[in-house]
Amino acid sequence: MGEYYEFFAGGGMARAGLGSTWSCRFANDFDPKKAASYAANWRTEHLIIDDVAKITLADLTGKVDLAWASFPCQDLSLAGSRAGLQGNRSGTFWPFWRLMQRLAAVRRAPSMIVLENVCGLITSSGGKDFTELARAIAELDYQFGAVVIDAVHFVPQSRPRLFVIAVANGVNLPEGISRSDPGALWHPRALVEAKFNLPKQAQEKWKWWDIPAPLVRAKVFADLIEKNPTGVRWNTHAETQALLDMMSPVNREKVHSAQLSGELRIGALYRRTRNGVQRAEVRFDDVAGCLRTPGGGSSRQSILIVEGQRVRSRLLSPREIARLMGLPDDYVLPENYNEAYHLIGDGLVVPVISHIAEHVLNPIVRVNHTQFQAVAA
Repeated sequence: MGEYYEFFAGGGMARAGLGSTWSCRFANDFDPKKAASYAANWRTEHLIIDDVAKITLADLTGKVDLAWASFPCQDLSLAGSRAGLQGNRSGTFWPFWRLMQRLAAVRRAPSMIVLENVCGLITSSGGKDFTELARAIAELDYQFGAVVIDAVHFVPQSRPRLFVIAVANGVNLPEGISRSDPGALWHPRALVEAKFNLPKQAQEKWKWWDIPAPLVRAKVFADLIEKNPTGVRWNTHAETQALLDMMSPVNREKVHSAQLSGELRIGALYRRTRNGVQRAEVRFDDVAGCLRTPGGGSSRQSILIVEGQRVRSRLLSPREIARLMGLPDDYVLPENYNEAYHLIGDGLVVPVISHIAEHVLNPIVRVNHTQFQAVAA
């Protein structure tokens, strides 16, 4: 299909989503533990473990169809510091972008660039960060647009993420791949408002990508739960009771209703601090909350299993966490629980990437490769 560079690669979930028809020419991550997971699951001849600011053009061979960058979100997240693109973590976008500029200067700019991050990027720094990012893309002569895709359409996890998809000037776009106005599914009001607040040059290059809705999701949260979980233990009765005692009356009523149903009910449980008080919150809507690392401002998620009057609890297992991201069961996870949670919580939902590839990236590659071959003939 095409060739790509994978920046901020983590455990290679972009690679998993793009699939075997794409060929990786370069992968990079700063974290040696994440890189170890990448190496355990993928070939490593193109993997460089180093700061993105130290990557040079010599590391980026050839001219690729795609550069994928899921740069750090900590300074953009609503639960984080909100330092924006000037922060120490999210600010690593700029060294990455300087590499894109240098590739363009030697006529090796990727045909497409995809940037992924939390939706907080839209409003971070009062919208200035999104504007600066859009201006940088436009100045490099890319046409671009953005979509907000909630993973709940693909897996039983609520996880909205922003995807900015940029296509170099001169690259042909297949008919019907964009629309004249925003669509209700992938273009929320905040994104629409951000687009119309962009400088004129950036607005002129904007595209409303027309990505179809996926098929109705078949699996619910309970389908992903292991009968014999590994890597976690069941909480004691006292530990479970402590979680119940942390619940507000509204959440205690949810548990009570589950008990009265007479059915096996499995809920996602997480702890949050509200008004200075730590609370346990539970949901029985067959969906997990957004997986986050502790560095992202949230606790690890647990499950609450209700069978009549019996209530049990434990942390989500590493394999359950991986399933919530759409990873297959043969994906090799770190043995350490915290390392596995950090790797997965910072990652990408694989079927979301596959959907973007199927309906945007792959068609663009096909139409341009076909036209190139026709001219060469």
